[in-house]
Amino acid sequence: MRVLAIDLGSKRIGVAVSDPTGTLATPVTVVQRSGDEQGDHRRLVALVDEWEAAEVVVGLPIDLRGEIGPAAQGVLAEVERLGDVCPVPIHLYDERLTTRIADRRLQELELDGRARRKVVDKVAAAVLLQAWLDRDSAEGGVDGPLRAEAPPGDPG
Repeated sequence: MRVLAIDLGSKRIGVAVSDPTGTLATPVTVVQRSGDEQGDHRRLVALVDEWEAAEVVVGLPIDLRGEIGPAAQGVLAEVERLGDVCPVPIHLYDERLTTRIADRRLQELELDGRARRKVVDKVAAAVLLQAWLDRDSAEGGVDGPLRAEAPPGDPG
């Protein structure tokens, strides 16, 4: 079962996808925000269809204290609207530090700042998805859509 991950940003949306077995996450693309949320959502749904994803995981930016701040509230509201047009279940997953982890990995590849900015969002989506897949595999399943969970282990 293939899973699509979405890292909702204010300017860009990172997208990653799992392999068909739901084991390995791979960065796919970065969708530039167009200013038309419905249009952006149609593009995301087109990616769900294109990759034949059975589920979607969206990163929830819970703050470092574990609280739902303004950024997370904005994501929750957008996910609610995305859920109106998305044909598959949407799960929320705590994305704390995923962008920092992704940026660190890209620095280790010695990419300059400009090159990192072009791909960091899709790499962050892959970090998020891999954590979700690993947690799902370890726990033997998911309890249901639209819930936030903490990533396993110490992120860094």
